[in-house]
Amino acid sequence: MRYVFLLNPAAGRQDCTERLRLQAEGALRRAGVPQADWTICRTEYRGHARALAEAAAREGSPVRIFAAGGDGTFNEALTGARPYPNAAVGCIPTGSGNDFLRTFGTKAEFLDLDAQLAGGVISIDLMETGLGLSASVCAAGLDAQVAAGAACYRHNPLFHGEAAYLLSAGREICGPLGRRARFTVDGETFEADILMCAACNTRDYGGGFRAAPAAQPDDGLIDLVVVRRMSRFTLLRLLNLYKQGRHFAGGQLAPGLARYLIYRRAREITVELTDGRGPITATADGECAQVSRLDIRLLPGAARVVLPASACRRRQTESCPANI
Repeated sequence: MRYVFLLNPAAGRQDCTERLRLQAEGALRRAGVPQADWTICRTEYRGHARALAEAAAREGSPVRIFAAGGDGTFNEALTGARPYPNAAVGCIPTGSGNDFLRTFGTKAEFLDLDAQLAGGVISIDLMETGLGLSASVCAAGLDAQVAAGAACYRHNPLFHGEAAYLLSAGREICGPLGRRARFTVDGETFEADILMCAACNTRDYGGGFRAAPAAQPDDGLIDLVVVRRMSRFTLLRLLNLYKQGRHFAGGQLAPGLARYLIYRRAREITVELTDGRGPITATADGECAQVSRLDIRLLPGAARVVLPASACRRRQTESCPANI
């Protein structure tokens, strides 16, 4: 088994790659991995993690690739390694969002490099989108505008991580709200005036907003949550419910919220703007772009992911509960 660590110096508030290099070397030595079997690299530009992951996987021998950064760095490594069944990718959360790991465990678990090296591999679904592959959430509208705005505060010592998303949300809510969009969901078509929509492979995005509490990245379905256009007063009243995932109850929309939200589970989703007002901000795993149309298709079991030992054991227990 080979081990490759990809360290993104641009992730988070400051460059922590030297500290991570020392931590990785220590963990590898404690695990008894020969130095010839591991490589530690700093990424140098956007897309570099993808290129490095692909190069490591293409060699053909079993390899675990650990991406240290945010959701974007992890996404790059997953994209590069995806075609190669000998490769699995782990997430070391040093970025601003780190939403992918919340479905499986805590940030502390994923920062424990000894637990990462002792971890196991699971298969997850991916979403193929117009913005590239997505392991977590592909969203459009107000939520994507918030993600784009949060990047402005990435290196601010006062506002980072979840605080950056909350500050950006406050600013965006004060701006123009609402678009008209047509959705095609596994062949069903409907139109709605919306604030935002999120196609979810995992539960969380935007620095910890739990858009789809029932979403699982290995169930063969995308959870689509659409937030209808509403007044700012109503939005502010419901925002905390949305953040905490309390807009759902028992795997369905909570009673009384169907007038504000639309929920579907599907394998293919298309979102088209119909109001003639130009493109909308969209995001996939933290990477943002302006689009007029989004096509999203599920790729079942398309990626192999490393989970830390404790998170892997918990996942296996959840997937195969003991007989009662």
